Amino acid sequence: MLNKLSAEFFGTFWLVLGGCGSAVLAAAFPGTGIGFLGVAFAFGLTVLTMAYAVGGISGGHFNPAVSLGLAVAGRFDVKDLIPYWIAQVIGAIAAAAVLYLIASGKADFAGVKGFASNGYAELSPGGFGLTAALVTEVVLTAFFIIIILGATSSSVPAGFAPIAIGLGLTLIHLVSIPVTNTSVNPARSTGVALFAQTAALSQLWLFWVAPLVGAVVGATIWKVLLGKE
Repeated sequence: MLNKLSAEFFGTFWLVLGGCGSAVLAAAFPGTGIGFLGVAFAFGLTVLTMAYAVGGISGGHFNPAVSLGLAVAGRFDVKDLIPYWIAQVIGAIAAAAVLYLIASGKADFAGVKGFASNGYAELSPGGFGLTAALVTEVVLTAFFIIIILGATSSSVPAGFAPIAIGLGLTLIHLVSIPVTNTSVNPARSTGVALFAQTAALSQLWLFWVAPLVGAVVGATIWKVLLGKE
């Protein structure tokens, strides 16, 4: 179990450092900024790389919603759910702290502002309201779980799942960065919200509730309508 929790810690750490780091440090860099497209690919690449690196140890969840979805689908032991969540959240917070230290080292540092946190209404990049954010996070998390369950099922060739999952997360970001700055991951949302200089913490509840609900929906759809192990 220590190996599994360590893998989840480092996997989630890499996801937040790589994904949120690309948004904070590189997205709007003068002249060569990577923009939304680059950030979307950065998140996908973090999951792809760590799924190959440590997925064989812990399953490569790196996300409380993924752990819950796999538990609902019968692919993960429910008794391990809380320990995984704790490791994932601690990994996300640790990565956000490292990212803060890096960002604050800039010569003209004037605060981290939103710090790649998630939000709706005034905290949504595109000004989308609560309902739009809720629907976005539930639906996209549900499809993310379906992708994961399908890509890791026994009916598909082994070894390619991280590619499908990483590209799936990239697509999710391409759709939803303007709406919520893309969560589909409560740990990712929690880590950066603790450092954001906005009201991100007051909206954090949505980015726990919606992904967890979406995970249950996605896992249920897979079990009832799609699953064929």
